[in-house]
Amino acid sequence: MFKHQHPYEPFIHETTTKLIVGTLPPPRFSTGDLLEKDVNFCYGSCYNSLWLFIDNIHNLNLRYDNSEEAIEQRKQFLINHNIGVCDIVESCEREKIDASDLGMQNIKLRNLIGYLQEFPNVDTLLFTGGNSKNGPEYFFRKHIKDYGIMLKLVSDEIPRIHQFKLPVMASQAKQSHPYERTIKTVSLTSSSGSANRAIGSMPLFKQLKQNNPKFTAFDFRVMQYREFF
Repeated sequence: MFKHQHPYEPFIHETTTKLIVGTLPPPRFSTGDLLEKDVNFCYGSCYNSLWLFIDNIHNLNLRYDNSEEAIEQRKQFLINHNIGVCDIVESCEREKIDASDLGMQNIKLRNLIGYLQEFPNVDTLLFTGGNSKNGPEYFFRKHIKDYGIMLKLVSDEIPRIHQFKLPVMASQAKQSHPYERTIKTVSLTSSSGSANRAIGSMPLFKQLKQNNPKFTAFDFRVMQYREFF
């Protein structure tokens, strides 16, 4: 059984307002066996297109390699745009060493509610996937049950949007903002290549594809992500 430990600590600053929430990177990021075009940072897999979408939206001219410069480019973008990363899975075990969410067993979750309470400027969670089993929204729903928190549907259009009330820690109760705050969650279409088939079946994608035969699944996600990044 392979112990798959998340290789990165949450990347959150005092000014962070949005948190990207996934599960955890492929096992090679934990073992250090990176590919030539991998970046040793959150969502750095050359098979994950999140940074390609962001690069396209902001014209960043990012590097895609194992260099320190590639890492710093991504960190600076996140800091400059008040975005953080806090994947929800701390560790899991796998019988097969791959990146499949469904292959995760004996899963240990991070205390995401605790991070939200620690960083009071965060008001939005950007899930890189929906509520399918072992996806980030699925785990978050499981996590918040321990706090008696429920997600309230705001929009059923893709990407689905929910919100919830965040309880205030006892240590914050006497501070200037003693009340619950509202957190929005956005369930983005996954940035991994495995989501392309699901995109192809979406009515909106079919409509856009019919209007423009050159429209791709990549274009669809750039269009979707642009609103939130």
